[in-house]
Amino acid sequence: MGRWRSPFFADMIRSIRACKTAAEERAVVRKECAAIRAAINENDQDYRHRNLAKLMFIHMLGYPTHFGQMECLKSIASAGFPEKRIGYLGLMLLLDERQEVLMLVTNSLKQDLNHTNQYIVGLALCALGNICSAEMARDLAPEVERLLQFRDPNIRKKAALCSIRIIKKVPDLAENFINPAAALLKEKHHGVLITGIQLVTDICKVSTEALEFFRKPKCLDGLVKTLRDVVNSPYAPEYDIAGITDPFLHIRLLKLLHVLGQGDADASDCMNDILAQVATKTESNKNAGNAILYECVETIMSIEDNGGLRVLAINILGRFLSNRDNNIRYVALNMLMKAITVDAQAVQRHRATILECVKDLDASIRKRALELVYLLVNESNVKPLTKELIDYLEISDQEFKGDLTAKICSMVEKFSPDKIWYIDQMLKVLSEAGNFVKDEVWHALIVVISNASDLHGYTVRALYRAVQTSIEQIVLMFLHQESLVRVAIWCIGEYGDMLVNNVGVLNIEDPITVTESDAVDVVEIAIKHHSSDITTKAMAMVALLKLSSRFPSCSERIRDIIVQNKGSLVLELQQRSIEFNSIVEKHQNIRSTLVERMPVLDEATFSGRRAGSLPATVSTSSGTSLNLPNGVAKPAAAPLVDLLDLSSDDAPVPSSSGNDFLQDLLGVDVSPASVQPGTSQAPKAGTDVLLDLLSIGSPPVQNNSTPSDILSSSQDNKSSVAILDGLSPAPSGGAASMIDLLDGFVPNSPKPEDNGPAYPSIVAFESSSLILTFNFSKPPGNPQTTLIQATFTNLSPNVYTDFVFQAAVPKFLQLHLDPASGNTLPASGNGSITQTLRVTNSQHGKKPLVMRTRIAYKLNNRDVLEEGQINNFPRDL
Repeated sequence: MGRWRSPFFADMIRSIRACKTAAEERAVVRKECAAIRAAINENDQDYRHRNLAKLMFIHMLGYPTHFGQMECLKSIASAGFPEKRIGYLGLMLLLDERQEVLMLVTNSLKQDLNHTNQYIVGLALCALGNICSAEMARDLAPEVERLLQFRDPNIRKKAALCSIRIIKKVPDLAENFINPAAALLKEKHHGVLITGIQLVTDICKVSTEALEFFRKPKCLDGLVKTLRDVVNSPYAPEYDIAGITDPFLHIRLLKLLHVLGQGDADASDCMNDILAQVATKTESNKNAGNAILYECVETIMSIEDNGGLRVLAINILGRFLSNRDNNIRYVALNMLMKAITVDAQAVQRHRATILECVKDLDASIRKRALELVYLLVNESNVKPLTKELIDYLEISDQEFKGDLTAKICSMVEKFSPDKIWYIDQMLKVLSEAGNFVKDEVWHALIVVISNASDLHGYTVRALYRAVQTSIEQIVLMFLHQESLVRVAIWCIGEYGDMLVNNVGVLNIEDPITVTESDAVDVVEIAIKHHSSDITTKAMAMVALLKLSSRFPSCSERIRDIIVQNKGSLVLELQQRSIEFNSIVEKHQNIRSTLVERMPVLDEATFSGRRAGSLPATVSTSSGTSLNLPNGVAKPAAAPLVDLLDLSSDDAPVPSSSGNDFLQDLLGVDVSPASVQPGTSQAPKAGTDVLLDLLSIGSPPVQNNSTPSDILSSSQDNKSSVAILDGLSPAPSGGAASMIDLLDGFVPNSPKPEDNGPAYPSIVAFESSSLILTFNFSKPPGNPQTTLIQATFTNLSPNVYTDFVFQAAVPKFLQLHLDPASGNTLPASGNGSITQTLRVTNSQHGKKPLVMRTRIAYKLNNRDVLEEGQINNFPRDL
């Protein structure tokens, strides 16, 4: 029985297309591949070209065809043109430059490049231009360079394209092609001229010598003349596209002028006139013209300064913004973002058009236009721009509101002319954007409000108006305007008396009448509404506690609202309810002092924290921390921080000093003072400082003053200082010392701990431009663990971007890296990046620390990698 012979190429395609399932297709392909393998084994030369065609089709379907690679090489080695053509086609399709088989074809390519038949020469150039490797480039560069002067223009064009591939693979060879490439710039054939210009452009990018050569007046004047001839050329049907003569040649010439004019004033002067001519004479009603204008604008913006030309270029981009084509508008916005750094005033003239693009239906255009508007904002135009964006915020798409809100908030915060305007705009954003506002934004608003003492009354009235909605709108308000509700609750709790008494009314306000009951109603709705989250309800609880002191007539109603949360399933709310109820019922003598208005929050500290330049908490305490149920560690010296503040995680933690804490809590001066000799200093055993101060179930201290004297606001501070100076916590064992002022429990006062010896800083890594410094510390009671503060400093004049630090340690060490403070390292030592490392040494005292480091960053869009090993750690780490 004879061997099954594969059908014709067309028959195979038909049979594959007729398959209804993937399994049928695989079966057909397997059968065809088996037949092709058999033909290869038998060295069937009659059907070699057909088998290669089938292999290429099978390869395009995604099936493996590596067994046919040698057939390509055999076809290339054939003498006839048809066999070589199918062989080179298979070579380009089935192989790539990474495969070792390709080395076998170098000799055949060299022979074909020197062939007398120009068509075979063309086949070899096409193959070399597609799959050339660095080794092949070095071997065959002389043949390609010679073919740049071949008599046939098609061969010269292919040789130029092949030369581009060679230069990209081996930049060192660029200088060999400078003179042949310069000769191609005088070509009349447009195809050869375009490839010659592209070759010159690529040579200039990799060779400084070539760049200086083509910047000479002889070469540059020739390029300018060529561009002028093309711009002024009459109608030529073979090159005409939409009424423009060869726009491809226009664009290639402009790209080359871009490269030559960048950073060279003399070259830029030579091309100013022709660029102005291109910008004014090119029609913009067709895509071909727009492409030329865009390239012309990019060239103008990149060459050396010429104010008139740049204004002309920006005006062209302004026309692009009015185009109906989305792609043209998008590239115009991109280019304007680059232009704003060069001539911001010229871009400002098109502000109205850019604002309209923010409202575009296309999401990409909206986002890019918003970024451009943000760059345009300054002190003089912040008010109109903010008004336009806030007006659009009301009708914008949901998916766009997040970006729009973030930009508006950043604009208002950065360029606000005064605090009243800042507060007004932020209230509008909170009302319109709702839950799209990030937490840090309303935190910042509260900080600003607390600092604007003359606007407290105005702000609380404005917020009351904002949340005073009808019953039908309450559900929507709590679902979509949670941030607004939180700020309103905080302000009502702090400044509720100003709201009721109309304190600080400004001329721009409308009169409003609010009773104490009305103010409590707002907070009660917030705490009882089912859609309020835990944070809102907790803030409402604090506000109610404060209002119970400010509104004595509503005290009983407020207590009833607080008590309703005693059985809450949320531990935070349950705890606050019990504590606050205890304050309202049992400790009315200290309530007014306890719920005084919060002190003014430090704007600089808050801004520094947001920027990441300060730690998340500020504490001078050296004591231990309490491990709370929610996993947040808080200093033991501040048991009432949660009670008195909105978010103790975001506020400075009081010092561990009992005097400082009581001073903050009660508003009395308890700073250390000299005590009169002979005064009794020692309290009775079992007496606690807080118990004495608050008069909770313990005998008074044997002293000249009583605890109630301390709390009396009319008492002289000096006497209270003397009392507090003589008090000390009772020794452990007295049960009374553990009783909290809120009938709870707190741990004993923490004792100062020894943080261990100090270790000297070291320079862990140093290069010509980068320094890495390590500072060491150890957590108390854990000698095996070392905290390393790594500081990176850039001494070079260039900014390092995408900065990443990596480290590796041996198995007896455990390493944890916290996130770095940033990924951009400023130049010239004008800033630094910090990163914390935690190293645990399981062989502490036996083996020293060692570490390998890797630092990666980008310098002028070029990847840089620096590695090193650190062996100079201090001993005993």
